[in-house]
Parts: sequence; structure tokens; C-alpha cells
Amino acid sequence: MSSLSYRNATIEDLSEIVAIYNSTIASRMVTADTEMVSVESKQKWFYEHNVSTRPLWMVENNRNELVGWVSFQSFYGRPAYNATAEISIYLHEAQRKKGYGKQILQYCMETAPEFGIKTLLGFIFAHNHPSLKLFKDLGFSDWATLPNIAMLDGQEFGLKIVGKRIA
Repeated sequence: MSSLSYRNATIEDLSEIVAIYNSTIASRMVTADTEMVSVESKQKWFYEHNVSTRPLWMVENNRNELVGWVSFQSFYGRPAYNATAEISIYLHEAQRKKGYGKQILQYCMETAPEFGIKTLLGFIFAHNHPSLKLFKDLGFSDWATLPNIAMLDGQEFGLKIVGKRIA
């Protein structure tokens, strides 16, 4: 398995972040966005990340190929929840199904306490079995199921919230 390196994303990376994100929309498995997003529409989201508490990392393999990106995002936006973060992992199309998701999630679980994070959450569509399996295999539990809350192409889908206490 290739070793991975992580670096803080810069504004120059935003177009690649958006391209990777947009590549997941059509599958209706990963995001609740139904139309492509623009770099401009993601600028506020980009600047909400903070390298000292809520990082956004670009991930590369040992061949200097972009694997994808990963972010920590605040949960619910209230101070009492500061030690809880949602994790999002998005892989470049050419890098999927290679085991990188597991490596990235493991790395995030190990480093999250450095950012004051004690609990990690994943918000995953109930029909996204590969992602649910990934999180379950790394010790996340099913903490909530929100049935039929997403409408994609005229069909309703549920959302699972998986969580793990890491510190």
C-alpha cells in the first residue's frame, strides 16, 4: 500500500477540490448536491476551515499523485460541540477502490485529538454501503438513522450518522 502525505489545502487547490467533489454528484451515493457546484460557491466553505482546529487537507500518494481531500467540519455550530467534528473524505476518480479511504480515515482518527476533537461523525447515505462498511470496519457505530430525508431524482433516501469517540 502506498504511503500518503497530507498538506493543508490552499485557495489554489479549490478548483481541484471542487472537481473531485463534482465527480461524485452523478452517482447519487455521496453528496446531497444534485447539480455541479462552482469554485465561487465553495469559497465560504473553504475559508471556514482553520488549520489549527478544522483542517482541510489535500492527500497525495508517494508518486505525488493527488489521491483526494479530507476535511473536518464543525458539528452543529455551537461551542458546546467544539470537540465533535464531521469528517468528509473525497477521492479522485482514478484513486477509488485502492484502500486509500481506509488509510485516510485511520490517519484522521489518529490526528484528530491534536485539533481538540474527541468525537468523529460521518454523515453517510443509508444506501452507500461501501462507505458505511469502511467506517464500521474502523470502529464507528450507527448512532442515528434519518429515514427518507433526501430526495434524489424523485426517490427518497435515508441518512445514517455514524460516530466514534476517539479521545
